[in-house]
Amino acid sequence: MNKEEALKLVEAKLHQKRYTHTIGVMETAIHLAKKYGVDEKKAELAAVFHDYAKCMPVDEMERIMVEQNMERDLFHYNKELWHAPVGAYLVEKEVGITDSSILQAIKYHTSGHEEMTMLDKVIYVADYIEPGRNFPGVEEARALAEESLDKAMVYALKHTISFLLERNQAIYPLTFQTYNRFIQQKVEDMK
Repeated sequence: MNKEEALKLVEAKLHQKRYTHTIGVMETAIHLAKKYGVDEKKAELAAVFHDYAKCMPVDEMERIMVEQNMERDLFHYNKELWHAPVGAYLVEKEVGITDSSILQAIKYHTSGHEEMTMLDKVIYVADYIEPGRNFPGVEEARALAEESLDKAMVYALKHTISFLLERNQAIYPLTFQTYNRFIQQKVEDMK
């Protein structure tokens, strides 16, 4: 599938602001993929489709999650997480993308996971730092992404967890596990 076809499919699913965000994530993901030797076509497709289900009604996402026996523990956490696994499922079923690495990058672009591939990291970080993002610390995150995807991941995870803590929101355990894995790996690398 070429970029134009993919963008047309996604544009029909998203409101304009989310579509503009998607373009920013795509451009950032392509840049990061080039920089870190990741397959650019896979990064492009994963970025284009990362928010495929973002504008879907919550009750529809819930229905799909129940029918497909998806991560039931997600029901106890912020509904903002739901679009990632639902999106990965729909991208496979509706769009026909079956590449497991692309689907995995979509599925975990909000929570991360303990065994993140370079493609997973590219999409997670691109989503966090795309040009439309404007929050305290985003410039530091962008600078770290130019230095190291792992450093950018740690920064993004740490700040996401802090953001949720400050708002007394529950934090999905997989996000903690992802953060811990990066920190533990860093300690291992220093030995």
